[in-house]
Amino acid sequence: MSQTDLEIISKIAGDVVINNNPGQMLKIWRQRLKIKQIILAKQMNMSPSVLSDYESGRRSSPGVIFIKKYIKALVEVDKTNNKTLNRLLKEEHSAIIGIGEFNKPLTALKLKTLLNAKILNGEDQLKTKLYGYTILDSINTIYLLSGIDFYKIFGATTERVLIFTRVGLGRSPLVAIRVSRLKPRMVILHGPDQVDDLAIELSKRENIILGITKKNNEEKIKSIFSQL
Repeated sequence: MSQTDLEIISKIAGDVVINNNPGQMLKIWRQRLKIKQIILAKQMNMSPSVLSDYESGRRSSPGVIFIKKYIKALVEVDKTNNKTLNRLLKEEHSAIIGIGEFNKPLTALKLKTLLNAKILNGEDQLKTKLYGYTILDSINTIYLLSGIDFYKIFGATTERVLIFTRVGLGRSPLVAIRVSRLKPRMVILHGPDQVDDLAIELSKRENIILGITKKNNEEKIKSIFSQL
């Protein structure tokens, strides 16, 4: 089994494990890959009715062995027929432009200066020390990352700055953070001249330092942070 296969299996398993209805999430992945139930059941050496019972919840919640067998069968069928998973994996990678941990902690004030950012919330917190960064394509993050994949953006610590590029009014990134269990310490929105009032209000509720910047492009920002 290739490294790509293992990465794909981990991605699907993560979504299944954190879901309150793992059988339903397995079904969602099967439908997302456009694999018919009867074909998957054949790959698993199982009757379609039994497979349906697990997916619908008519049988008790599937255990680890079943989930592992189900996901491996999904990957094998997809490799043979649709080859959709590799495309989805490439799309996921396109959401995270850059990610890393700083060689030494940096204050929010230092990051504000580096990015020539205007602070919209949290001026009194600029002495806060941050330990890492993640640069994100805001559109791909919202549309392509879900479940456990979204948590990958926090790297080794949540005490980090998230820089969202291709931002409109900034509402969507802050809403996504609002519903996440993990919260960054600082968020910088790249591009907008102004930010939706809701985004500012959400940053206040979550105690997040929020700023905007128009300085540089995505690659320049990535270059700045890769040297820290």
